[in-house]
Amino acid sequence: MKLLFDLIPVIVFFLAYFVAGKSPESATAMASQMLDTLGLGTDLPPSQAPILLATALAIVATIGQVAWLLARGRKVDKMLWISLAIIVVMGGATLIFRDPNFIKWKPTVLYWAFAAALLGARFFFGRNLIKAATQGQLDLPEPIWDRLNLSWAAFFAFMGVLNLYVAFNYAEETWVQFKLVGGMGLMIVFAIAQGAYVSRHVRDPEDKADKLEDKA
Repeated sequence: MKLLFDLIPVIVFFLAYFVAGKSPESATAMASQMLDTLGLGTDLPPSQAPILLATALAIVATIGQVAWLLARGRKVDKMLWISLAIIVVMGGATLIFRDPNFIKWKPTVLYWAFAAALLGARFFFGRNLIKAATQGQLDLPEPIWDRLNLSWAAFFAFMGVLNLYVAFNYAEETWVQFKLVGGMGLMIVFAIAQGAYVSRHVRDPEDKADKLEDKA
């Protein structure tokens, strides 16, 4: 459920883009009205309507996620706060300047922010964020935790580069499809690979208890 919840803005962006693309006249009218309401003018080429509408709705969806969690008295993850800040800044710039390049950079900025957070927390504050995220549910040797932390940081760095490659070497529609299907597919494959790796190193609680008894 959490994965689906985290994906809501991406799914909203994907659906809004393709629905708008199938009704260009309606999409252009809606986008023009939206920009006029925001005081950003109404002169809008039809080709820009889908990406602008999708961006606006993704911003609203992310704000809605945070508002829903706060309204229910639940904790908002730091990563979600980071995602909110980036989508508001990059998405806002997309709407203000009507330049899709800003929103195309957004996934890369987010991926690199995650990578920087993982590396910064580990090397500057001595904290392993991957280990902290499991909340003690896994018992692994410290070297394995370090490898997991570094591998996720490397993966996010790679995804940031890959997003830019697709965004600026392929058609906009291809990038939108990659943003949901390709990006999430690679994330799932990587997570499964990490799970298989972790399963070989999880320490059995009974073995740990036996070792403590032997020492006693």
